[in-house]
Amino acid sequence: MNGGSAGAGASELRLRVISALVLAVVILGVTLYGGWPFRLIWTAVAGVVAYEWLAMVSRRHAVAGGIGVGLTGLMLGFLPLSGPALAGVAALAALAGAVVTTQASNQRLLEVCGVAYALCFALVTPALRDAPGIGLALIIWTFAVVWLTDIAAYFTGRALGGPKLMPSVSPKKTWSGALGGALAGTLCGTAVWAWFFPGLPSGLWPVLAVSLAASVASQAGDLFESSIKRRFGAKDSSHLIPGHGGFLDRLDGYWAVLVFAGLLLYLARLGH
Repeated sequence: MNGGSAGAGASELRLRVISALVLAVVILGVTLYGGWPFRLIWTAVAGVVAYEWLAMVSRRHAVAGGIGVGLTGLMLGFLPLSGPALAGVAALAALAGAVVTTQASNQRLLEVCGVAYALCFALVTPALRDAPGIGLALIIWTFAVVWLTDIAAYFTGRALGGPKLMPSVSPKKTWSGALGGALAGTLCGTAVWAWFFPGLPSGLWPVLAVSLAASVASQAGDLFESSIKRRFGAKDSSHLIPGHGGFLDRLDGYWAVLVFAGLLLYLARLGH
């Protein structure tokens, strides 16, 4: 029994790694290219996330809702609004939707919250990529923080164990994993920013602080999605990504960092 379990665990980990590498190559490739291919792929992601949310919380209108969110995200990209303004509105709406979700029981309201949650991917991510002078660095920074937080939390938690972080929401997560993930995400995010902008006059302390906040937000986003799955009795949001479940499972932490970065981008634009 133990041997079979260990073999199954190794096989699952191998599948997770392969799937993650394939997705990373695709996303990094389209990120470097930028432009409309980047916007289109994240609009498609928004549609898939909406489909998974609706299928999980209401089990109706999932396909139509996913298509509708994708088309809406595409059309909103043509509005005569600045990217930071659109990102700020989308981030606030997504955050409000997440807060309401924790209290709402009405299915229609939960569906609306899911739409707000999903549109964040279609509207905030392109706004970050298009930010003049820092767009590419900003997107790579978000990836670095989220990916390293997730990877380090997984392996640190498995290696060190210890007290559970929030067992009623996610039984496997530990404080050691959370701290390890926060440390790795902070350092890697700071390293990415320093690599793109080695001569920052203000030094790296502000970047360290923002990277730490983003890493914590990433883990909070993960816990939020876990609570939604537990509430609606779902193990995974879907089975679209081998070894990982669905896009909502894989992007829960990234969603929270998008909200955080979208609000920062909007506030920075207001400051100018």
